[in-house]
Amino acid sequence: GGTGMDYISFTLISEQLGRADGSIRGFLAVHGSLVSQCIYDWGTDTQKERYLPRLATGEWIGCYCLTEPNAGSDAASLETTAIRDGDHYVLNGEKIWITNGGIADLAIVFASVDRSLRHRGICAFLVETDTPGFNRSPMPGLELGHRSSDHAHIRLEDVRVPAENLLAEEGSGFSVAMSALDHGRLGVAAGALGIAQACLEASTAFAQERRQFGKRIGDFQMIQATIADMAAAVEASRWLVYRAAWLKQEGHPSTRETSIAKLFATEAAVKAASDAVLIHGGRGYSNEYPVERYYRDIKGLQIYEGTSHIQRIVIAREVIGREPKS
Repeated sequence: GGTGMDYISFTLISEQLGRADGSIRGFLAVHGSLVSQCIYDWGTDTQKERYLPRLATGEWIGCYCLTEPNAGSDAASLETTAIRDGDHYVLNGEKIWITNGGIADLAIVFASVDRSLRHRGICAFLVETDTPGFNRSPMPGLELGHRSSDHAHIRLEDVRVPAENLLAEEGSGFSVAMSALDHGRLGVAAGALGIAQACLEASTAFAQERRQFGKRIGDFQMIQATIADMAAAVEASRWLVYRAAWLKQEGHPSTRETSIAKLFATEAAVKAASDAVLIHGGRGYSNEYPVERYYRDIKGLQIYEGTSHIQRIVIAREVIGREPKS
């Protein structure tokens, strides 16, 4: 079952998983941070008793269905609908790029009861994936990175969901989604830190072993400067990520710090991966060495749980504040 670990432990584990295999980290992050944590934070006692033990043991796998073909960063514009019909809601719509979607037993599906209300009309539903009308198709080979992840295109066709499976109150789905993404950003930031650390380790080892012009390439100042910058960026990322984890663990407001950590760590890791490929030369462009995988995988982390552009918007709003409504 679940260990009840704290956010710092979660962050450390996410970092090491990112260092080893970003696809595994992503699988566990969706299952844990986006699905299980959502139910823990927002679910009724009945929902928790039914689903959390199965998710904690791995008997059931969870997926998080927010992204749509026409609603990515603008989640408030989602087109999936939920119409109340007696003691059920009837869901219709599409979801895309759903991690774990092809293997999940339980999905958190976001749908609108009134699209004119935008975010105020969104609801979150716990949908068991064997429900009639819940159709999914794999999306193999379409991704740049995270190639061992399971991604699916999900079509909801008159899916009848019991009203008791509404997560939180009607119209609270956007808050549910944003709280989940706030959790998820910490894991993404930690995963990016892990990738940057792996790039540093791989680059250092290669610079010590590879010889050109009669000496190790690590003895050339250009390579030394690149690795020094990479090491500095890794340490800066580490403290931003760890600080965000500590704030969240202590119950302090952490939205700004989590977005800062996610933005900085992912962009630092993108540069680290690019530099690692260059240090490896032709070998870096092949799958003979792992740096080409780091280069592909890190681009996904710039997008997941909010792109770098979205993180800058979040940070600016937290720093400047929203203009008061007249």
